[in-house]
Amino acid sequence: MKKILVAVDDTKDSKSVLTVFNNLVRPPEEVILLHVERLEGRSMMLDMLGEAELSTLRESLRGTEYKEELDRKAEKILNYYKKELESGGLITVKTVIKEGIPSEEILKTAEEENVELIITGCGGSKGIDRLVRGCVSKDVERGSAVPVLVAKGTVEETSGLREATLAA
Repeated sequence: MKKILVAVDDTKDSKSVLTVFNNLVRPPEEVILLHVERLEGRSMMLDMLGEAELSTLRESLRGTEYKEELDRKAEKILNYYKKELESGGLITVKTVIKEGIPSEEILKTAEEENVELIITGCGGSKGIDRLVRGCVSKDVERGSAVPVLVAKGTVEETSGLREATLAA
């Protein structure tokens, strides 16, 4: 495998992608490490916007303290994962920050980068929370043209990620 996409965020469930990656039979030549900034937090509103509205929102947020904080947080998250992947002997890690609807941005990036595999974590949300926020990994699985590995982990395996990324 030449190139894979690893989608990450600051949730404890996302850290399980490291375990899945480390258990691959043969590491890829390149990893695209992606973090998608949600411009509206965890609001349903973002999912209802079209591309034109998202573009306007992106433009209106450019240069604001809110956007700068999102960028700092994204850099910390990506630096954490990049360091973890590189410590395992991986040579080429490209980091990418996108803005918008996570599942859509993951799929777009996978196509743009011509990856052969996508690895993403599973939030494990249930009930009304899942109904309201959706499930990124399920949306990626449904829309992907390449195989998708969904990494699941227990709280014990993945605890401390948020603290580690925010303290970095």
